[in-house]
Amino acid sequence: MNNAIDSRPVGAILPDWRPPALPGPAQIQGRYVRLEQLDPARHGPALFRALGQVEDVWTYLPMPPFTEESGLVAHLEEMTADPAKHVFYAITPEGASEPQGFFSYYTILPQAGAIELGYVALGPALQRTRAATEAMFLMMDWAFDAGYRRFEWKCDALNAPSRRAALRFGFTFEGVFRQATVVKGRNRDTAWYSVIDSEWPARRAAFLRWLAPENFDASGQQRQALAAL
Repeated sequence: MNNAIDSRPVGAILPDWRPPALPGPAQIQGRYVRLEQLDPARHGPALFRALGQVEDVWTYLPMPPFTEESGLVAHLEEMTADPAKHVFYAITPEGASEPQGFFSYYTILPQAGAIELGYVALGPALQRTRAATEAMFLMMDWAFDAGYRRFEWKCDALNAPSRRAALRFGFTFEGVFRQATVVKGRNRDTAWYSVIDSEWPARRAAFLRWLAPENFDASGQQRQALAAL
């Protein structure tokens, strides 16, 4: 019998590790935005009005723009059918009567402690707003508070706005998976980004400083950029 000790390196032991629960709360309320678990019948018509036919919203998503409300509602019904697989949220900015976009916890791996924000679809009224940034923050904050160790962002490697957003939100670029999949009959290389739990306290503090009302002037312009913080 060979009693030699294997000296090859292995990962650190996680003595208190417990897989986190599946997401998530029915509603997450912020200062500038409200997130509600997406109900296709209730939210679908408003989401169609906000973004169903806005072409650039769907450029890098697997579906084309929707020409009819019923098509978007049916698609959302399919995407939300299994909450262990995807959990979608409708995004309603402060002062709006209807949701202006949606996104999801898209890949959910409690056993690995990993969760991904994906399927981002923001209407024109939501893009590049405080509400959109806070919505992202709320999703990340819930996930790390629930015990997830890794928060992922993946996008088409050609999607320059999404890649800029990942860096602005404090994600670390991990590389490109070449020929990762086929979308709409075209090749897709996928860029991977992540934030891990040890990084989140500093990232969280930066988000909170950026979102504070005193970081914005009377016209709503930021005083300090999130990336700088």
